[in-house]
Amino acid sequence: MIKVEKLTKRFGGFTAVNGIDFEVQKGEIVGFLGPNGAGKSTTMRMLSGFLPPTSGKAEVAGFDVFADSLRAREHIGYMPESVPLYTDMRVHEFLRYRAALKGVPGRRLKERVGDVLELCGLKDVEKKIIGNLSKGYRQRVGLADAMSHEPDLLILDEPTIGLDPNQIRLVRDLIRNLRRHHTILLSTHILPEVEMLCSRVIIINKGRIEALDTPQNLRAHLGQAGHILFDAIVPDAQAAASALRALESVQSVSHRADGEWTVFTIHPAPSHDPRESLYRHAVDNKWRIREISRPPVSLEQVFAEVTGGEEI
Repeated sequence: MIKVEKLTKRFGGFTAVNGIDFEVQKGEIVGFLGPNGAGKSTTMRMLSGFLPPTSGKAEVAGFDVFADSLRAREHIGYMPESVPLYTDMRVHEFLRYRAALKGVPGRRLKERVGDVLELCGLKDVEKKIIGNLSKGYRQRVGLADAMSHEPDLLILDEPTIGLDPNQIRLVRDLIRNLRRHHTILLSTHILPEVEMLCSRVIIINKGRIEALDTPQNLRAHLGQAGHILFDAIVPDAQAAASALRALESVQSVSHRADGEWTVFTIHPAPSHDPRESLYRHAVDNKWRIREISRPPVSLEQVFAEVTGGEEI
């Protein structure tokens, strides 16, 4: 559905997007993540035809976004971060107007507007002035607009920004239901949302793609280098930490007190799992053990690792 090759965008001497390559298959929901200023919105604007690239190529549904822009746009529904709405129009009037602009035939307008009103949960407010709606409803109007011409691909840039938790849940459920009929490229700063919705994740940083895989694979890859928690009762915490650092598969050790227990945070050497060595060392020294575990890695930790801790 999307094929991007060496896509680059420069603004004067600043390179916002630097020769990126990726593909999105039909029916996928792909999360597009990155710190502020990483190039997410610039890439989405290029894919939707709003911005020309400096160089490179992008195709949507087999059509070149830049050389055959009108044909490509027929397959794209774009919802930008700040949804542009005519706030003095009624919801159904706005959606009818936008669908007509996008080429929906007159005989289909009423039916199509009714479809997107139903899909986006807007039937109860279809006759209300958009300016009088809550932020959550306005976001839904923007999503209905993006869907009004039945595009194959939806490009959604921060669709839940500024919403309260209940509104976020409603929009998230709506996006999940759309995957049956649409391919979706989704940018969001809410990482649990990505884990719940997306089959794959693209992480961009400083204009370059740093990671591209399923959330599960990204967590598993980083998890190999994750820390281990080791709780034990030891005679001397400082001496025990020094002894643990001396184990071959251990890279670093820190510790803190938890009542009579000492909680050691152990970072293993690359490609090593020292849990068996830790257990044997504890048994040999007659330490009482409460826990030896490798906590699961979250997508937030993956993001921080890949981007060097940049704020999303």
